[in-house]
Amino acid sequence: MRDVGVLAGVSPRTVSNVVSGYVHVRPETRRRVQHAIEELHFRPNVSAQSLRLGRTGMIGLALPEIAAPYFAELADHIERAASASGVTLLIDQTAADRDRERQVLRGYGSQVLDGLIFSPRALTGQDLAQQPLDIPTVLLGERVQDARLVRVAIDDVAAAREATGHLLDSGRRRILAVGVDEAASTTGPALGRLRGYQDAHERRGLVPDPDLAVRTGEWSRSAGYAVVDQLLRAGTRFDGMFCFNDVLAFGAVRAATDHGVRVPEQVGVVGWDDIEEAAYSTPSLSSVRPDKAAIADTAVERLLSQIAGGPADAAEVLCGYELRVRESSSRRLDAAGR
Repeated sequence: MRDVGVLAGVSPRTVSNVVSGYVHVRPETRRRVQHAIEELHFRPNVSAQSLRLGRTGMIGLALPEIAAPYFAELADHIERAASASGVTLLIDQTAADRDRERQVLRGYGSQVLDGLIFSPRALTGQDLAQQPLDIPTVLLGERVQDARLVRVAIDDVAAAREATGHLLDSGRRRILAVGVDEAASTTGPALGRLRGYQDAHERRGLVPDPDLAVRTGEWSRSAGYAVVDQLLRAGTRFDGMFCFNDVLAFGAVRAATDHGVRVPEQVGVVGWDDIEEAAYSTPSLSSVRPDKAAIADTAVERLLSQIAGGPADAAEVLCGYELRVRESSSRRLDAAGR
């Protein structure tokens, strides 16, 4: 900064003000300093700034599976929100490994990150409660809760109720719930979506067949294909599928097609996440669309507020959603094709 100041004819303090974005610098002075910075190829010492400010200017985003389309799209929204707020986003994949999730939650020793946006899959609520929080943290999703932390999610039960109700109101009565992996647990997205599925039936005076709530082991295309293929081979009757994410739905639709079952004429299908592929699949997929931009903006805003010294205000923050109705769940035709 001394060298820049000599070339620009100003003090090192003025150079610092320009670099820091201080507004009370005359335009002509700012231009001279910026010209000198470019001529000397000056770059601020980020490590020194971090020591002075006690911050790194970086926040973390820890996801279980970066390749999963929903997480990839959500990460894009979070990166945009972080960039707009002037911070750098460091993205890490935990692979749903318990030890890696604990390491992430410790903030890598807190010298790297100012705060963390975290979507845990392996850790339980009890694990979180026993874990000291070294850096400000915001949770994403419905899987776990911690009384100390803000959690940003959508109302899974309400959204699942609407998605299932859409299929029921089209005249379908034997609807698969595809992805019931956590029905015995007390939290998590699968449980909320199952409850919404059940509520939709009950509100219409119907009792869903418990055998239609099927486990998949994982939420993937191959898992969706395998479970529907197995059910059709066994002769199980169904006329609708509510899949707990879109990639399950893609696999399920392919299995139905391979068995000569027409979507939506014979089986209506609704997915969840409304990833970009949903609008371009054949048939295009009806899907619950979480407001990913709102989730990202809220998570970044709450985290930066904590980093700046604001209270954690531990709470559940629910963002919006909508049901995008497309070809896969259009109204079932009668025998005359009406």
